[in-house]
Amino acid sequence: MSSARKAILSSGNVLADLGFANPQEELLKAKLVREIRGIIKRRKLTQTKAAAVLGLKQPDVSALVTGRVGKFSIDRLVRCLDRLDYKVDVVVRQKPRRASSRPIAA
Repeated sequence: MSSARKAILSSGNVLADLGFANPQEELLKAKLVREIRGIIKRRKLTQTKAAAVLGLKQPDVSALVTGRVGKFSIDRLVRCLDRLDYKVDVVVRQKPRRASSRPIAA
């Protein structure tokens, strides 16, 4: 016996689809952390060395590299990127019109 499954179109932000309280902020944090982790990895920094460069404690670097970013603000993450000699640009543009989020058959 097979049961019909319904799929719902994504909003384009998985965190919004999962019901996070501030999905746009969380998505931005995730993108910034992904960059920080990549830089740390490319430079082959230990967490202790990364902490010294970032001006953080080693447990905070551990939290960053494992994706636990709850206590990090966007501003703090941007400062980390600045300390790694990276510049963050903010681009403001009008939102594209979205298709309705109606269920589609799968």
